[in-house]
Amino acid sequence: MLHKVNIAGLAMDPASNTPIILLKTEEGEKTLPIWIGLLEATSIASALQDIQFDRPMTHDLFKNLTQMLNIQINRVDICDLRDNTFFAEIHFASEEKSFTMDARPSDAIALALRYQAPIFVDDRVIEKSQLGQEPGEALDESEEGKKWAEYLEKLSPEDFGKYKV
Repeated sequence: MLHKVNIAGLAMDPASNTPIILLKTEEGEKTLPIWIGLLEATSIASALQDIQFDRPMTHDLFKNLTQMLNIQINRVDICDLRDNTFFAEIHFASEEKSFTMDARPSDAIALALRYQAPIFVDDRVIEKSQLGQEPGEALDESEEGKKWAEYLEKLSPEDFGKYKV
């Protein structure tokens, strides 16, 4: 089942100095933190804050091209989590056909914002993320695994603020 999500915030992870995007389900209180790259975080933040640049950034250039080809983005799905890597799909539509492309969640979210397209997360991804494991897989009992589990358990939406460009 897919859950519609909104961006609850962007922040820097103080432990790794890596940007995190926090997605929150519209119904319920489920949240999904995804660690992303700095350039993608900047692109997402500029879209959230409606910052316009003199020259198009990569995601803006992609949007310009798809618009010239009369292709729209209908929605984005965060569809899987394997080996601590999130996977996403972008759902495109034109007059001739509809198609789906694999993408990194950060790129998919940056494009969804530019198209004002909804973002969805598969409930299996939420479950895997909250468990920190694949279904049926043993918990990571190493010191590093315990440290990350404790860190993630303490995160709340209030820990995240808007990313400053």
